Amino acid sequence: MEQRIRTRLAGRERDGLLRKLIPVDQEKHGRMRAGDKEFINFSSNDYLGLSSHPDIIKAARKAAGPVFGSSASRLMTGSTGLHDALEQKTAGFKGKPAALVFNSGYQANVGVISALCGRGDVIFSDRLNHASIVDGILLSGAKSFRYRHNDIAHLEELLSGERRKYRNSMIITETIFSMDGDIAPVREIVSLKKRFDSLLMADEAHATGIFGETGAGILEQAGITDDCDIAMGTFSKALGSFGAYIASSGAIKEYLVNTCRAFIYSTALPASVINASIAAIDAVKKEPFRRTALLANAAHLRGRLREKGLDVKGESQIVPVILGKNPETARAGEKLREKGYWVTPVRPPTVPKGTARLRISVTCDHTRDVLEKFADDLCDILEDRAWDTRNLRS
Repeated sequence: MEQRIRTRLAGRERDGLLRKLIPVDQEKHGRMRAGDKEFINFSSNDYLGLSSHPDIIKAARKAAGPVFGSSASRLMTGSTGLHDALEQKTAGFKGKPAALVFNSGYQANVGVISALCGRGDVIFSDRLNHASIVDGILLSGAKSFRYRHNDIAHLEELLSGERRKYRNSMIITETIFSMDGDIAPVREIVSLKKRFDSLLMADEAHATGIFGETGAGILEQAGITDDCDIAMGTFSKALGSFGAYIASSGAIKEYLVNTCRAFIYSTALPASVINASIAAIDAVKKEPFRRTALLANAAHLRGRLREKGLDVKGESQIVPVILGKNPETARAGEKLREKGYWVTPVRPPTVPKGTARLRISVTCDHTRDVLEKFADDLCDILEDRAWDTRNLRS
């Protein structure tokens, strides 16, 4: 087994797919340190800069109290008044009757999907949905069909041909796709959900805090909050804290408390994290200038890169530059680090084969001067291919 593992690792390194953990120190205002060098951070999900917000840090410290850990699952002795307060605040923020807190977005998706769906049911999932959604579907045992990315006609075709064969149906989509940065056609999906008697689950991990009148997400922006049965999101990205949630009806919440293994058998998040998330929702509501600046920054950078002829996707704070080949993308990331930018290359299997990319995460803390210089430096790197290898593997 050991030798097989070593052989597989060597193959991944040869194909430009080997990943390594690099210790870093996070800093304020879109910067970080690795070793003794400072970088402008274009790989963080701290889109609104809230991880260093004084009110959130103060809330975490205040709730720490005489002990730190919760020491038990929610159904044992780990559920506190703060957990209940966060769930009530989250439900109000998302415009739903109830909410349930999870320890991570991955855990929420895997747990909720596998609890609500099973054999005899069917799931229709966007082809580019997050790995946690894919794993939740596999764990559920339900029959599943993947529709082409954001392709409403293909989803309708699958629903027309397959929905009637199964007991219960669920449609699952991200609202902002984490690797492409584009927005799902949620109004059209709602129409199909109603027509074909399906539940709708929307992953708002990268939309929470950024889109909508109050920052609640794409569902709020599209005016379809009431039509989405389960809204999942995280506190760990734009909200700058940790953990995740689902917002739903009271009945769905109660059912999950009783059946969702990912929730039942996990130690509760500590009070300091929970109180930080409460403060984060308040900050999003009180400081809309952060999401306004963020989206303006992203639009500016995307426009500049497209002007320079790069293959850029998305319509959100996530700005992917598609390069295609794995070693080329990895080397471009290395060259950017030499210039003081931290941009993580994303390669298969995280993205489809042949679509390796630089996934640029813009934040509200990036200044226009920084964005302009980054665009120039990135284009200089990509135009000067002297560093590039020959016969690159795709």
